[in-house]
Amino acid sequence: MALIAIIDDDPDILDSSSIVLKSKGHNIVTANNPHDGYKIVVEQKPDLIILDVMMDEPDDGFYLAQKFRKEGITTPILMYSSVSKATGMEYDKSELVPVDDFVEKPISPEELINKVNNLLKAKEVK
Repeated sequence: MALIAIIDDDPDILDSSSIVLKSKGHNIVTANNPHDGYKIVVEQKPDLIILDVMMDEPDDGFYLAQKFRKEGITTPILMYSSVSKATGMEYDKSELVPVDDFVEKPISPEELINKVNNLLKAKEVK
């Protein structure tokens, strides 16, 4: 199955997302900060990146997604966010936010699996 990188500073999110995706046969690598997340993506070249918006800084996820794209990393990115609930602001993919899909935390196991499957299928088509 796919190698999926999960980059999130919340250990509960890392654990729960990993368990759900491993149960579907995926291999998982995790990082709890942007620096380590960047490193695992560059070194291990995952098939999909799950990236939290807010980590050490409120915009770490946006910054890291932009950095990946500027460096030619085209791996699909699913962005985890609780920003909309916290701020009332809605985000969508754009040049400023170069991700393939967004999901609000908390996410149900079924929704996570569906989002991951859709992004991995879209990657195969490209």
